[in-house]
Parts: sequence; C-alpha cells; structure tokens
Amino acid sequence: MTRMVQCAYLKKEAPGLNFAPYPGELGKRIYQNISAEAFEAWKRHQTMLVNENRLNLADARARQYLARQMEQFLFGGEADKPAGFVPPSA
Repeated sequence: MTRMVQCAYLKKEAPGLNFAPYPGELGKRIYQNISAEAFEAWKRHQTMLVNENRLNLADARARQYLARQMEQFLFGGEADKPAGFVPPSA
C-alpha cells in the first residue's frame, strides 16, 4: 500500500517517498511532507543547478548551498535559478 502525504510543494495529497532522502531533521521533514513527485521535480532542479553553476559536490560549501536550495524549493516556494534561465515553453 502506498503511503500518502499532504505534499507541501504540490499542495495536495500524493504518494509519499519510501524513505527519508536526506539525513537529519530536514530528511525527516521531507519524508513526512513531500511527495515522490515533488522530490523528482527537486532532483531535476538540483541537476540544473549543479550543471549550470559547475558545482563541485566534493566541496562542503556546494553541498550546503544545495541543502539550502532544496529546503527553499520544497518548502519556501522559490529557489535560485541559473543566470539567464528561461523556462522551457510547452
């Protein structure tokens, strides 16, 4: 049976994640309040941030930046976008 959550990102009930995707309190908060669909959207955004900003994930500052961006994206509504970002047209 699929675990349902009231997703803070999608603002609706949706299937939840199977496990906490991040350690600590932020991971618990994501597990309890974010749907699998919303976390997939974050992963796409994260990939764009890493690639466009040329982040080195071996650097602790880059990982801290991504953690802040993840929290803003999933809970705060607005995360950074790379310079010159234009959303794709449908």
